Amino acid sequence: FGGLNMMWLCILVLLVFSSSITSQTIVEYLPGYAGTLPFTLETGKFQMISQTPMWLRIVVLLAFSSLVASQTIVESLPGYSGELPFTLETGYVGVGDLDEVQLFYYFIESERDPAVDPLLLWLTGGPGCSALSGLIYETGPLTFDFTASATRGNKPKLKLNPYSWTKVASIIFVDEPVGTGFSYATNSQGYNISSTLTAEELYTFLRKWLINHPQFINNPLYVAGDSYSGLIIPQIVQKIVKGNEVGTDPPMNLKGYVMGNPTTDENIDYNSRVDFAYRVNLISEELYMAAKEDCHGQYKDVDPSNEACISDVQAILDCTSSLYVAQILEPNCEKLSPKPKDMNWNRGILKDLTDYIRPVPRGSDSELWCRNDNYIYIYIWANDKTVQEALNIRPGTISTWVRCNHTLQTYYIEDIKSVVKIHQELTSKDYRVLIYSGDQDMVIPYVGTQTWINLLNLSVDDIWSPWFVDGQVAGVLVTQVRNTNPKKVLPWCGDGLLITIFE
Repeated sequence: FGGLNMMWLCILVLLVFSSSITSQTIVEYLPGYAGTLPFTLETGKFQMISQTPMWLRIVVLLAFSSLVASQTIVESLPGYSGELPFTLETGYVGVGDLDEVQLFYYFIESERDPAVDPLLLWLTGGPGCSALSGLIYETGPLTFDFTASATRGNKPKLKLNPYSWTKVASIIFVDEPVGTGFSYATNSQGYNISSTLTAEELYTFLRKWLINHPQFINNPLYVAGDSYSGLIIPQIVQKIVKGNEVGTDPPMNLKGYVMGNPTTDENIDYNSRVDFAYRVNLISEELYMAAKEDCHGQYKDVDPSNEACISDVQAILDCTSSLYVAQILEPNCEKLSPKPKDMNWNRGILKDLTDYIRPVPRGSDSELWCRNDNYIYIYIWANDKTVQEALNIRPGTISTWVRCNHTLQTYYIEDIKSVVKIHQELTSKDYRVLIYSGDQDMVIPYVGTQTWINLLNLSVDDIWSPWFVDGQVAGVLVTQVRNTNPKKVLPWCGDGLLITIFE
């Protein structure tokens, strides 16, 4: 609801309230008090005129209702032939003191039995990567038909995803934090964001969404996501737990949370990259042992006076910086970027090169395939006017849709560096937890995930064992427990940072 519309709403409210009778009197004496009152006392009456135009009252009510709830059932989408075979709802939920932050969401009902199936709140990483990316490329019921799109002159064509999580669960995909995807703020203060504020706003979002969708309040609730959302999810779950304990409405039927390759602890995640590089033979044993001795296991923010450690870390970077660190077995297309010197281990290496997305299809079969090639369709599709109209996007609220808004990171405050203590608190309660990791991811290596899980002091219920899909080993599984519900750790074989994409 833009600033201009808000101004007109205020004018309408003033017009309604100005149609009233007021009377006031200054009282100087009161029975029982001797003399003049030593202070000013005014009494009065306020009465609304019954003849306030009905049309004006209706307009004001309609204006307020547009702020309270904004949602649309989407029956068809450009690029998909026919009506959607599932229920898709899109909308905005206002959060913040004045609802100045408008968070956009896609809600897809379970294709099995939405009345009883679990409800998932899905967060995409970043920070600043759109929920649409998670919906299209990861867990949603639609994905791009790359072959058909290429033969149609690169006009995006959608097809059904047979492996969608919506086969068994209803999912809310939300663009978070503000400035991501189609989410926006009505004033500049709304863009003052941080890790803790994002978690608070998402908790408020979930409460308001459930109030507006009471039929899902009793469904089993899980909070899920991957990558950077690993710092946000435990905070949201913690707020849900505390809210339930003090009786905050609506009560939430929280059952657990799910995280893929989750950012969890800045030091553990970063330092584990060296252990990972050694395990997969990217660095020699001599270099690894020297680095361990010289750096004492701390490879981040090295003491400038520790020249031996600095030399070791640089040697490790020389061996690994040309890799596509999100999936070390895939081609690294960043080396074709105009700024190859920017490559390092930081999360920025995963940025979309929006000015370097090659036209599809590729010129020859022998040309190097790049994962970024697949992202061209989502840019074309999401910026199409007919698509935005179908999704009921508010006109003028964003200029250009991007898959990951990296400008957001210039003012995003990462005010929480570790959520291990929150995990310790949550795993002491009776909730289910699933953590899955790709074993070819060097950004958030599985060895780091194992390290912080070991800090939770859980008991091993089922030892490491193969996990099969269609008779083939897809990973290994270990189940750990503290109370009655299992906490599962599931490293996938041959996958990278975003398993649901790489699969």
